[in-house]
Amino acid sequence: QVQLVESGGGLVQPGGSLRLSCETSGLSLDDYSIGWFRQAPGEERVGIACSSRSDYSARYASSARGRFTISRDNVKNMAFLQMNGLKPEDTAVYYCATDGSWLAGCVLESVEYEYWGQGTQVTVSS
Repeated sequence: QVQLVESGGGLVQPGGSLRLSCETSGLSLDDYSIGWFRQAPGEERVGIACSSRSDYSARYASSARGRFTISRDNVKNMAFLQMNGLKPEDTAVYYCATDGSWLAGCVLESVEYEYWGQGTQVTVSS
């Protein structure tokens, strides 16, 4: 059974950093693209970053570019999201997800992803 579990969320002050982890089981991560998404209260879930299956290249939403970094460890079947310079508007539940499609690059559209974790809360506040 495929399972994804996020961890590493919590309360952090503006300008601080967090590293989120995504542990996967029931799959070989090198066969999947990995994406990070977030959903703030009262808003839709949006893509933040992804790492492609084909060449492991990364794509970032404009809100994350320059502050967030996605990485992966295919041996451990884990993915990570390093978040620096956090802002109050980054407050959301963060999800990891996998996409088994063979694409030239990864996408930031939720509909393209098959498996999802339950999310981890990130709160940026003084």
